[in-house]
Amino acid sequence: MNRAEFRHLHRLRVRWVEVDLQKIVFNGHYLMYFDTAVADYWRALALPYIESMHYFGGDLYVRKATLEYHASAAYDDVLDIGIRCTRIGSSSMLLAAGVFRQEKLLVSGELVYVFADPATQTSKPVPHELRAVIDGFEAGKPMFEVRTGSWGELGKDARAIRTEVFVEEQAIPAEMEWDAADAGCLHAVAYNRIGMPLATGRLLEHVPGVAKIGRMAVRQPLRGGGAGRAVLAALMQAARQNGDREAVLHAQLSAVGFYARAGFTERGPRFEEAGIPHVEMVRGL
Repeated sequence: MNRAEFRHLHRLRVRWVEVDLQKIVFNGHYLMYFDTAVADYWRALALPYIESMHYFGGDLYVRKATLEYHASAAYDDVLDIGIRCTRIGSSSMLLAAGVFRQEKLLVSGELVYVFADPATQTSKPVPHELRAVIDGFEAGKPMFEVRTGSWGELGKDARAIRTEVFVEEQAIPAEMEWDAADAGCLHAVAYNRIGMPLATGRLLEHVPGVAKIGRMAVRQPLRGGGAGRAVLAALMQAARQNGDREAVLHAQLSAVGFYARAGFTERGPRFEEAGIPHVEMVRGL
C-alpha cells in the first residue's frame, strides 16, 4: 500500500490528547482517524451524508474493521489518511485505509460497511446511483457540474441554497438578501452527480469592463469540497467571455483565504454589510 493509490487523502495533525504513556498515538485513535477521513470522503464525493442517505433510502453501518500497525505516529506529526473504495458487493462495500507520514505507511486497515434499512438494520442492495458515484470518483471523474443561466432557469435552486446559508445560518434578514438584481444576473449553481444543488453565485456588471461576483454560498456539509471553487471559476470564465478585464467582490472576512487562493487581493478598508465584516477583493481577468 502506498499513498499514490489513494485519490482521497485527508490531512490532520496529531493532538496531545491522542498520545499515550508510550509517547505515541494510542492504537484506538487510528479508528477515529479513519472515521474522520471517511466523513471527508463523502464530502469529496459531493454527497451531504445525512441528506444523501435519506435520498438513497438507507444508511451505512460498519460491519468489520481491521487494522495493521507498521510504525507509530507521535505528537504533532502531520498525517495523511487515505480512503478508497476497493469493492462494492450486493449490499456491502469495502474501504481500504492508510495512515501516512509523508510517504511512510504507519497503519493500514480495511473497513466493511453494509447498506441497510435504518429502521430494522437489515441489509439492502447498494443503490445503483450510489454505486455509480463511488465508481466514478475512484475512476477520477468530476463529482459535480456547474450550470449557468438566468434566475428563471436556476433561481429555485439558488434561492434554496442562499436561504439555507445566508438567511438561516448567518441570520441575514430575508429582505436584505433578495433584490431586483437577481432578475438580470447570470447565476451559477453546482450540482452533484445525483442532481442535488450544492453551491451558487451570481455575476453582474459593476461598471463597464468590471464584473461583480456576489451571493457566493456553499452548503455547510460541502464546504471545502471544491463546489465553491467551481462556481467561482465558472463566473470568472463568463466574465472573460463578456470581455471584462477585472472581477470585484465583497468577501466576508472568514472567506478571504478562499478568494486569495483563487488569485483575488484585498483593496481598501474593511466594512460591514448586513452586520458582517467584509472587504473588497479584486482580480484581473
